[in-house]
Amino acid sequence: MRIATRQALRTMRLEDIPQVLEIERESFPTMWPPTAYKRELEQNRLAHYLVVVERNPESLAGSEAHDVGHHGAFGRLFGELRHILASEEERELPPLEERAELVTGVAGLWMLADEAHIVTVAVRESHRRRGIAELLLIQAIQHAQARGQALVTLECRVSNEPALALYEKYGFERVGLRPRYYSDNHEDAYVLTQSSVLSRRFLTRFGDLTEDHERRWGRFDIEV
Repeated sequence: MRIATRQALRTMRLEDIPQVLEIERESFPTMWPPTAYKRELEQNRLAHYLVVVERNPESLAGSEAHDVGHHGAFGRLFGELRHILASEEERELPPLEERAELVTGVAGLWMLADEAHIVTVAVRESHRRRGIAELLLIQAIQHAQARGQALVTLECRVSNEPALALYEKYGFERVGLRPRYYSDNHEDAYVLTQSSVLSRRFLTRFGDLTEDHERRWGRFDIEV
């Protein structure tokens, strides 16, 4: 009998970059280079990146058994070092179904002096419409709340109706327009803000929304 996968949200790690780049290629025609993510994780103290992962215990156990059985402890250590030292662009990833941890979504947040700015939210194409983007937004808002930031901002393509609907569900308002903001097709971007994530009224509504998300999509392990 196959062991069920588990879904979790955790802090992004350097080893997640190759999978995050896969998601970026699906989601954005122009994307950050691998070095930009590495720099964000290692040097930008304002940045907080989160990933949603799908864990397959069978893949994890099988990969560990293979490493020990065929190469021994030293061989496994050498393989791990080679994986760490290889550049993100050089790494060959196994098929999706063979990964012990499949990254299914990513969100980035910059904690600025007067606002929390969401810089990216992206979900793997095969895992869209499963509540992952909403979970990432929920956690981004909770990060802002935990750090006393009442204002959360972001930009969104004017044509991205599903994303706009999600943000408006959580009370984000369109407060501006950035003409020709996106470099790939020069599409405009709406500037969206939610300025009261610490208010009692928002907290009540937010609690209802998060409970509804769990009822609809199930429980995710939160590890941040």
